[in-house]
Amino acid sequence: MRAIGYQQCLDITQTHALQDIELPMPVARGRDLLVKIAAVSVNPVDTKVRMRAQPEDGEYKVLGWDAVGEVVAVGDEVTFYKAGDIVWYAGDLTRQGTNAEYHLVDERIVGRKPARLTNAQAAAVPLTAITAWEVLFDRLGIEKSYASAGSDNSEKSHKQHILIVGAAGGVGSILVQLASRLTDALVIGTASRPESQQWVTDLGADYVIDHRKPLSSELKRIGVEHVSHVISLNATEQHFSEIAQVIAPQGRFALIDDPSEPLDIAQLKTKSVSIHWEFMYTRSMYQTEDMAKQRDLLNEISELIDAGTLKTTLGENYGTINATNLKRAHGDLESGRTIGKIVLEGF
Repeated sequence: MRAIGYQQCLDITQTHALQDIELPMPVARGRDLLVKIAAVSVNPVDTKVRMRAQPEDGEYKVLGWDAVGEVVAVGDEVTFYKAGDIVWYAGDLTRQGTNAEYHLVDERIVGRKPARLTNAQAAAVPLTAITAWEVLFDRLGIEKSYASAGSDNSEKSHKQHILIVGAAGGVGSILVQLASRLTDALVIGTASRPESQQWVTDLGADYVIDHRKPLSSELKRIGVEHVSHVISLNATEQHFSEIAQVIAPQGRFALIDDPSEPLDIAQLKTKSVSIHWEFMYTRSMYQTEDMAKQRDLLNEISELIDAGTLKTTLGENYGTINATNLKRAHGDLESGRTIGKIVLEGF
């Protein structure tokens, strides 16, 4: 089967950073589904793994975790899916990725693709949706309030204020939607460029502020002194002192990135602020007892999309799944200037 992989950790500008290759056809066993890949999206984790995970000599590492495709075979322990089902998922960091014609994935982390989305539109969603859902509802414990979905700003009680740092990226794009449509919180997103600020506004944020300026002064500009929850999606080390200043006493702080320098968490002590890490691969990596929760939440998100409550976060379709287009996607992601998700479709 056709696939895209690498044998050396290289800068994306290098010729062999990603290569078009041929690999044996995988075989579904146990709880695995064999999925014929229709579309994938590219995430920051792809670029990080490419630079850090060196394959064994002579072996290829295949990246990619977001995927939409058709189940073509199932293992003997599979109970939820059958051949012909169209599914979406974000995969398992410990296994080969989705940048291949066929891919094996455990059925417990697979959901049914939303009917109203194209394959490309759907491929943009799973990884970021799982991350956003888990950080909002599992880690921070914010209560869902479906009755508020679609209500305007004046109808919300705003008992909680959520600040999302880096709201225009992939995770931020779905997180803003979940927070604005499924909770009663006031949702404040950060973005720096006019086009990214408009993107975040269109997704449902009550306010958008500029993270190039001090968060405290930007919040005061919109009449907010403290926020009960902060979710930092990137460059946490750059904003941490301001986050410590604006978060309310007994607030909750969550992050998903890899800070480039240690965070002085003592700044949060006097406010008794709790800290929450979110890593969406935890359940699959450690085969946790609640691993199937990812299937459940993907199916719930699928229903919300089909109901019109949520929408795809597709930013741009880069065309066919091949090394050339994936290298372009990796390069653009590493620039830090993308809006929404980059998707590739078909071989």
